[in-house]
Amino acid sequence: MFDNLLDLIKQNAGSAIINNPAIPNEHNEAAVSLAGTSIMDGLKNMLANGNAQDVIGLFNHQQGDIASTPAAQQISGGFVKNLMNKFGLPEGAASGIAASLIPMVLQKLVHKTNDANDSSFDITSILGNLVGGGNAGAGGAGGFNIQDMIKQFGGAAGNNQGGGIMDTLKGLMGK
Repeated sequence: MFDNLLDLIKQNAGSAIINNPAIPNEHNEAAVSLAGTSIMDGLKNMLANGNAQDVIGLFNHQQGDIASTPAAQQISGGFVKNLMNKFGLPEGAASGIAASLIPMVLQKLVHKTNDANDSSFDITSILGNLVGGGNAGAGGAGGFNIQDMIKQFGGAAGNNQGGGIMDTLKGLMGK
């Protein structure tokens, strides 16, 4: 899943990273990887801190500005900090990169996850990666597995109704 995410970022990194003079060409791959890590870590941290609703809201986001969602804002903020720490970028430059890349990638990730005809991303693999694998993960709380969580989503991301998923995720995270 992470490789697919990196490919998605590379496809959309043109002006934000690849053609950006603030990031030297020899650091392009590292910056793309940092974006992928920032997205995954941001989602994991939201779940671990009891903000599962933000993650669910992101994957249920169908219209409007995804950049305004709490998940996108948290992920972008983390990416800004990571760019500043790793590459010594000023906050303005790092914020510009994050603002042009993260919402675009998240929008495409959500679209691909919700597209029944696109198997490059599915909610099962995403949740599996976020909670640490196929079984309960995150300390083994509960006895849930990823398939049980998917049933709470209604079987496919495009049919997400939420419902009991909050209780399931809270159980997984020990919250």
